[in-house]
Amino acid sequence: MDKPAGLKVHPGPGGGPSVEDWFGLLSRRRDGPWLAHRLDADTSGCLLIALRRAALHAAQTCFAEGRAGKTYWAVVSGVPATPAGTIDLPLHKQSRAGSGWRMIAAPDGLPARTRYTVLGRTDTTSWLELELLSGRTHQARVHCASLGCPILGDTLYGSAAPGPMQLLARRLTLPLNPPVAAVAPPPPHMIAALGACGWQPDR
Repeated sequence: MDKPAGLKVHPGPGGGPSVEDWFGLLSRRRDGPWLAHRLDADTSGCLLIALRRAALHAAQTCFAEGRAGKTYWAVVSGVPATPAGTIDLPLHKQSRAGSGWRMIAAPDGLPARTRYTVLGRTDTTSWLELELLSGRTHQARVHCASLGCPILGDTLYGSAAPGPMQLLARRLTLPLNPPVAAVAPPPPHMIAALGACGWQPDR
């Protein structure tokens, strides 16, 4: 499905609607469907839902073995020092009393690698394509911030810009039988920022 920004994938302590609220409408069996992976509530785009248990296990195996292709688009503050590169930065979950948790870069953290390419830019923002070579929580967000270019709207990791987070799960591929390949269009709240960086609707 093309998950909209602001919608949680499963119910949380804060309440509010979630993707799982609609699973009853998709159910073909009493024990399904299931989320094959997760997206942050503020991230829009490709979310894989398995209707059969066999499909769930096959998809989760692809994710666990690093065979799932995960490509994101982000509009970030600033311009990276190089137009393309690979970020290799281990991540660790840090709890903070009274303010929840966040992911931080840490030498003893879990391995995390992201390949990025600048697809367009203005003087003050950049449109990045991010290929996640691992699947850590908040990976795209922390890795963009590590470039000195936090994702617009991501105040947790340094953005001063208000409004929805400019992060899209653009493309998802899994080498299953038959193969899974999905592409999500930019959500309405990203159109202006992407267009300023040179994106065109037919691209």
